[in-house]
Amino acid sequence: MSEDPRGVLERWLAFGGSWEVAHRDAAGVTLALLRCDGGEEMSRVTLPAAEFAAWQRANPDEADERHKT
Repeated sequence: MSEDPRGVLERWLAFGGSWEVAHRDAAGVTLALLRCDGGEEMSRVTLPAAEFAAWQRANPDEADERHKT
């Protein structure tokens, strides 16, 4: 069973990581998960477009296109 992409994103942020949009289309948004100590990309997650938009509304402090902590 694969992990929930939203849960992966939320855990990444909870541990100090950041993210940036790597790809966006009508179907979904792929986020690059970046290290907190220099921004190296470590992984990617893809969320359906509607789910990502809902997450951005629910998390306005972390909803920038390029989020850095």
